[in-house]
Amino acid sequence: MADIDLSPSAAARVAAIAAKQGKPAILRLSVEGGGCSGFQYRFGLAEAVEPDDVSAERDGVTLVVDDVSIDLVRGSAVDFVSDLGGQAFKVTNPNATAGCGCGTSFSV
Repeated sequence: MADIDLSPSAAARVAAIAAKQGKPAILRLSVEGGGCSGFQYRFGLAEAVEPDDVSAERDGVTLVVDDVSIDLVRGSAVDFVSDLGGQAFKVTNPNATAGCGCGTSFSV
């Protein structure tokens, strides 16, 4: 099992956002305390891969997770979805025991 995975649709979306903003195609996923289920996902573009980051690459895009957050999302896949609720990055996390309706927070 991979530590973390990035779907083709998520890679394409990150590449488009990074190109528009003139930044490297590096998406950082972190986990913070809070949200309605205890933990919440945070996404942002990163300038570089840090030495203790865990990373995955697809189609020239890198997904990075810090060494603290990886324990909460190990084995997860990051996707980009479009549905009636809008467009968003979605984490499929096998470690989550519960989540909220909006999909941005979880508990373990």
